[in-house]
Amino acid sequence: MRTGLYLAMTVGLLALTAGCAGQRRGEDRVIVDMQGIDRHAYRQDLADCEGYADEVRVGRRAAGGAVAGAVIGGAVGAIAGDHHTAERAAGVGGVVGGAKGVGSGLRERDRVVKNCLRGRGYRVLN
Repeated sequence: MRTGLYLAMTVGLLALTAGCAGQRRGEDRVIVDMQGIDRHAYRQDLADCEGYADEVRVGRRAAGGAVAGAVIGGAVGAIAGDHHTAERAAGVGGVVGGAKGVGSGLRERDRVVKNCLRGRGYRVLN
């Protein structure tokens, strides 16, 4: 019973964290060669590309990773020991899986912004 509560709290915390972490803006994550670039036009293009990146659901990835990690961790814990071991392993698996989901979502957001800017003719350096 406690495992379900811990898992629900973990998933909620990870989703909240993912929402906050997902607010990084392009100038923090994209390096563009600005030689000969109109900065006003670039800022507008960057805002447009970030709008596309906002479609990546980081929180959903975090929640999915947390659930998958908890299931796998619980199964491994059940095989290795008793129900207490399974509960602890499920909790650890949920946290690790959620963190991986957040990381995956943020990398996907960055990839969308960079590909969008490249498509608009910018030289993205990272």
